[in-house]
Amino acid sequence: MLATAMMLASSCQSHYEVASIQRSRILVDARYDAQPDAKAAEFLKPYKHVVDSILGPVVGRSAKYMKAERPEGELSNLLSDILIWASKDYGEKPDFAIYNMGGVRADLPKGDITYGDVLDIAPFENKIAFGTLTGAEVTELFSQIAATGGEGVSHSVRMVISKDGELLSATINGESIDPAKEYRMATIDYLLGGTDKLEAMKKARNVNAPKDKSNNTRFIIMNYFKDMQKQGKVVDAQIEGRIIEK
Repeated sequence: MLATAMMLASSCQSHYEVASIQRSRILVDARYDAQPDAKAAEFLKPYKHVVDSILGPVVGRSAKYMKAERPEGELSNLLSDILIWASKDYGEKPDFAIYNMGGVRADLPKGDITYGDVLDIAPFENKIAFGTLTGAEVTELFSQIAATGGEGVSHSVRMVISKDGELLSATINGESIDPAKEYRMATIDYLLGGTDKLEAMKKARNVNAPKDKSNNTRFIIMNYFKDMQKQGKVVDAQIEGRIIEK
């Protein structure tokens, strides 16, 4: 009886191989609100209340819709400047800041900005960090930024890059970069490993990279919006020619 069962099991086994894999995007947007599923809505109701209480509070206002773009974007400008703004809380006075495009995962809507909006923009556990580079190393870093087509840079930076990714010129605070001088940089800890093709970051010295959760970029961004709201200001940013492509 046992032998018969084993033979039957063996004869039922089939061998399959994956021939191909296909995928497609399913857009979930307002069209599904037209005929909501009542049972699903009721099931999600207690969870939605909790999520809304966390992500729903308004932390500030934005003057307009902003995107992070190459070679320069309003949102990437803003995020880099926010790193400079936050530096005072760490006893730092950086000469410039870099915020990578890969770390910006959503656009900034116009009007009221919620914690959920900030979380969409900065969903990772990246934290603010500081390091020192020589002018020669800064020029190397800026050359790598030119090769990527542009990253977020703070207001002090002006770069001219070619369409094929070559650094043509660069200044910090309106001055040519001195190869022998040391420059203090604000950025995110993720980049200090030379990630996102910014290899020169690995050369940073005198690194200040606090690991506490409160140093996460999403909290720093949120605190900036709260501070502007407290001052009665609407957050705005402009294209300033920080990175020009020729």
